[in-house]
Amino acid sequence: MNAEGTDTAVEAAAGAALGAGPVRIVLVDDHAIVRHGLRSILERESDLRVVGEASTAAEALVVVERTRPSIVLLDLKLSTGADTEGLELCARLTGGHPGTAVLVLTTFLDDSLVVEAVRHGARGYVVKDVDTTELLRSIRAVARNECAFDSHSAEAMMRSMRTAPERPRFTERELTVLRHLARGLSNRDIGAMMYISETTVKFHVRNIMRKMDAGSRAEVVYEATKLGVI
Repeated sequence: MNAEGTDTAVEAAAGAALGAGPVRIVLVDDHAIVRHGLRSILERESDLRVVGEASTAAEALVVVERTRPSIVLLDLKLSTGADTEGLELCARLTGGHPGTAVLVLTTFLDDSLVVEAVRHGARGYVVKDVDTTELLRSIRAVARNECAFDSHSAEAMMRSMRTAPERPRFTERELTVLRHLARGLSNRDIGAMMYISETTVKFHVRNIMRKMDAGSRAEVVYEATKLGVI
């Protein structure tokens, strides 16, 4: 056995020792031949088991609910042709099944897509031209609650981190005002809730808008929600 094969065998043994049983995997890809190829690769590994397949988002939700897998191997481009369908499915799976991790396996690679997949809950991102050894390592890493990115995806994440704008910093009072803004309260109502004057509320709202470079209260709420501030 070569060094690469030895490494894979060691990882398989370690994965089996750490878990109570094989890692349960659901394959979500609209191409049957891809699913069959993946199944044939994964089922050769003693610590991995494919417990279901799906070709659409609707099928995936049903299969995951029924099989409760450890990992969903997800292609972002599914049969409807909507570029966002895979991202939306990723968010629904990770939100509705906290015990299930999503590892994206797709042909598409650009910086924004990698970042959006992570924002939608993906634990890792691997392109389909990766070799078998790297795919298996990524699956086992995700099974250990680690993140997994191939070299191209990791570079995309690093570029995004370098170019991402700095997240605004808010005081506790500004955060409270933000939460009230998100509820649609007026300055007067916010002042009454916080026991401060309407003028003070206006001061905080102006500061928040300045920090977020926003032109309206609605934009403030939208950007704050997108950033996960509220």
